[in-house]
Order: sequence, then structure tokens, then C-alpha cells
Amino acid sequence: MGRRDRVWAGIDAGKGHHWAAAVDETGTTLWSKKIDNDESAILTAMGEILDLADTVEWAVDISGTSSALLLALLAAHGQQAVYVPGRTVNRMSGAYRGEAKTDARDAYVIAETARNRRDFATIDVPAQLAADLALLTSHRCDLVADRVRMINRLRDTLTGVFPALERAFDYSSQKGALVLLTGYQTPAALRRRGRARLTAWLSNRGVRGADAVAATALEAAQAQQAALPGEDVAAQLVADLAEQILALNDRLKRIDQQIRDTFRSHPQAEIIESLPGMGPTLGAEFVVAAGDLTAYADAGHLASAAGLVPVPRDSGRRTGNLHRPKRYSRRLRRVFYMSAQTSMMREGPNRDFYLKKRGEGCKHVQAVIALARRRVSVLWALLRDNRLFTSARPVAQAA
Repeated sequence: MGRRDRVWAGIDAGKGHHWAAAVDETGTTLWSKKIDNDESAILTAMGEILDLADTVEWAVDISGTSSALLLALLAAHGQQAVYVPGRTVNRMSGAYRGEAKTDARDAYVIAETARNRRDFATIDVPAQLAADLALLTSHRCDLVADRVRMINRLRDTLTGVFPALERAFDYSSQKGALVLLTGYQTPAALRRRGRARLTAWLSNRGVRGADAVAATALEAAQAQQAALPGEDVAAQLVADLAEQILALNDRLKRIDQQIRDTFRSHPQAEIIESLPGMGPTLGAEFVVAAGDLTAYADAGHLASAAGLVPVPRDSGRRTGNLHRPKRYSRRLRRVFYMSAQTSMMREGPNRDFYLKKRGEGCKHVQAVIALARRRVSVLWALLRDNRLFTSARPVAQAA
């Protein structure tokens, strides 16, 4: 078999191993093998595929941690890969013969899809700063999800034995209430302690407004005289959960500080943070989700990637129907949506624009999305011109 001018290599990536398939310009499979997710195995397979043709077009279906080593080795050897989304692979599978679902077939479909389409985004191996921020922000999301889960479990358990105390505090934001639960979880225990001693106990543990917390807790204790079944076991579980949530809060503070310090080493961090509503955490998520801004031709392309540009759904005589796109970066959309919600809470141009949209008949979500779209253009211009945000209009320059 002679050497080809160009081949397309599709890789079905996985945690333990990958499967790669290479096809020529006619769609004939030239090479198809299982590859362990190991440096030596990947390099061996890469060498065999590169020997097939002068030019190899690489395509993968995962751009996350599973394919990190693979993508890094490709980049180190001057090769670039495009990202073929899993949704596209799934739909394209129906266009080929057979109904089997195997790694080898998926790799072939990825290679064929890359051969027939030229509009897939190129995957860039992130720089060290972007890689650090990606790990930190992902870990923070996991910690926040764990915290929400534990708070819900705590409230559910406490409701079963002491519903009045569960209603008395917002355990997601009041540290003093969590400290209280580490020591006292039942009405009888609170009544025995008394207000004065409970206030002193809370004060010794650094609770702000200890007297108010103690008064609220004792009011709830006076409202319930009955002891419910399972009270002792539930009290122990509530105390354990409260201690875990407090420890998790400390971990979140540390990782927030680490994200802040890492993000502010970015050359344009000050510009990103200058936009109202865009703090270091959302700024870090923007850097991770957006990647290299040179990949976007203009602000419209960035907004489209964030799912903030409606797409038409016309058919026959039905025209002008717009709906939210299905393929976009959820993380990038969240960054602009959350920052827009934060920015409109204070007086300024963001709130004025939101109120203007509400006055035009838009619902809350529609107005926030419209504001988020406007903010994409503003942030794009700031980063392009390398200047900080100011509410004053820029002076027009003479031609």
C-alpha cells in the first residue's frame, strides 16, 4: 500500500484506552487499532498513522481530561486536532451501514465526519495558566455541588425532628446557625442550656450576633415540647453534617483565594474584572470557557458560542421563528448570564438597559439574556482595545 497524500484519523477517546481509525479520501479504512492511554502506546500509534500519508487530519470526540495526554502529545509533534461533538457522532452513525455500537465504528465515523466537514473547531492545548484555572474552577464547582447536597440533607433530617428550628435560619448563608447545630439539635437540649449560657457558648466560637441567634433558637425550642421518634440519631447526623458544611465553607474560601490569585496573573484580568458583575471567579471561568479569543472573528461569534444569538426555525410559509440554539458552550453562557444578573442589581447602565427591556415587555429571563448579549460586545471591545470599562461614553476619534 503506497503512501497517501492525506488521511483522516478519528479517535474515540476514553479514560483507559482510545480507539483510532484512519481513512483515505475515498473513505477506505487504512488503519484501526485500540490504543492504551499511555505515552508510549500513543506515540507508537501516532508514528504508524503519520507513516500512512504526508498530511494527517486528526479528530477527537472528547476535549477533556480523558484526551489530555493524547492532545498534548499531538501538539508536541506539531499536529492539531479538531473537536467532533458526541451529538454529531451519534447522528452521523445512522448514515453508515450497520447498527452496531463499538469503539472501532465510532472512531471510523469520527474520521469520516472530519473528512466530509471542514467547519469543526480546532482544539488548542491550553496554556499553563488556563489549565490551572480549568482545574481550580472545576474543583470549585464540585465543592459547591457537595455543599448544596449536604445542606439539603441537613434540612431534611432536621425537619424530621425539629421543624421549627429548620425554618428559623437560612443554613446556606448563616454560619452562626451551623455552629449552633454542631452543639445543639433538639428542643430539650436548647431549653436546658438557656439563653445566657447559649449566647456565651456561641460567642466563644466566634459567632456574630450570638445573642440574636440564641434568642431565635430558644424561641423555636419553646414552640416544640414534643420529642419525635429518632431524635437522638437525627441529632447526631445533623451535628456531623453541620461540621462537614463548615469545613467545606473553609475549603471554598481557600480555593476562591487561589482562583483569585491565579486569575489576576492573567495579562487582561484587570480589564475583565473592570466590567461590572465580572468578579475573579466568573472571570476565571470566562478565561477557561472562551479559550483563545483569536478563534472568534468578532463579538457576534463569541455571543453565538455562548448561545446568546437566536437561530431561525423556518419551514414553508412559517418564517421569522427564532429559538435558542442547541449547540453552544453552557459554561460560557452561564458566565455572561450570571454576570448580567449581578450587574443589574446596582444603579448604572446595566440596570438601565435591563429596565428598558422590561419596559418593552420582555420577561425577566429575556431581559437578562438581552443584557448578557450586550455585555458580550462590551467585553469584546474592552479586550480588543486593551482598556478598562468606564460608564462614560468613549470620545469619538476623528477619521
